[in-house]
Amino acid sequence: MDHKEIDSLIKLLDDPDKEIAHHVENRLLSYGNEVIEHLENAWEQSFDSLLQERLENLIHKIQFNEVKQELQFWYTRGSFDLLQGAIIVNRYQYPDLDTQKIINQVEDIKREVWLQMLYDMSAIEKVKLINHVFYNVFGFSGNTTNHQDPQNSYISQVLESKKGNQISLALIYSVIAQKLDIPVYGVNLPQHFILAYVDEAKEYAPEEQVLFYINAFNKGFIFGKRDIDAFLRQLNLNPEEQFYEPCSNTDIIRRILRNLSSSYQKLGQEHKVKEIGELLEVISPDIPNIEEGA
Repeated sequence: MDHKEIDSLIKLLDDPDKEIAHHVENRLLSYGNEVIEHLENAWEQSFDSLLQERLENLIHKIQFNEVKQELQFWYTRGSFDLLQGAIIVNRYQYPDLDTQKIINQVEDIKREVWLQMLYDMSAIEKVKLINHVFYNVFGFSGNTTNHQDPQNSYISQVLESKKGNQISLALIYSVIAQKLDIPVYGVNLPQHFILAYVDEAKEYAPEEQVLFYINAFNKGFIFGKRDIDAFLRQLNLNPEEQFYEPCSNTDIIRRILRNLSSSYQKLGQEHKVKEIGELLEVISPDIPNIEEGA
C-alpha cells in the first residue's frame, strides 16, 4: 500500500472541482478496507466539516462494499453457515463488530443446553430443555413493545438485549439446536416466522417429516400443522407447501433484510432502505423484492 499516495489523495478530497474529488474518491475506494485507518486519522485531525463529511461518506462506502462482497461470497459458496450470514448482515450497521464475541455468546448457550442433555431424551424433551435454557436461564424474549425497531434484526443487539423479533430469536434458537445435532429449522410463514422439528430419519415428503412446530417468539411454544392451517385461514391465504416446510438459510437472511428495509422505511431512512435493497439483490438475483413482516 502506497502511504504517500493515500495521504496525497486525502488532501485532495475537499477539492472544489467535483471531477477531481470524484476521481480521488474512486482511487481511495479501490484500496478497500486497508485505507480506512488513514481516513479515520484524517477525520480526527481535520477541522473542516466538509472534509469530515466526505471522509465519513467514503468510510461508509468502503465498509458497505465490503459487506456486499462478503454477502455475495457467502451466497455463492452455498450459504451453509446461517450464523455467518447473520453476522455479515450485522456488519452493515456495526462494521467494527467483534465476530468472536457473537460466536462465544452462542456457544455459551449451546454449552449450557449440552450440559443438561441426556442421551435418551425425546424430541419434545430436547425442545423443552432448549426452551428452559434459552428463555429462563438466559432470559430471551420477544420484543413486544418496540417490534419495528431495526435493532431487533441485528444479532449482536439481540444477544446483548435478550430481546428480538420472530426471525432473530428463531435464528439464534435454530443455530443452537443444529450445533447440538437437533434438527430444528426455520419455516417462512407469512407475517410470522416459526421453526420446525424435523425427523430426518423418515423417508417421506418434507411436510411429513415435520414432527411439530416451535414459536421462538412465544417462549418456544410447541404446536402442530392444524394451527398453521388456522393461521393461514385468518390471513385468507392458500396452504402452500412453503408455509409448512423448512426454508433455506438464504431465505432466512433475505427475510431479515426485508424486515430491516421495512423498519428503515417506517423511520424515513431512505438511504438505508436503498442500501438494504442492494444487499437483497446480491442474494436474490431472480426474486422480486417483496416486503414481509417478521
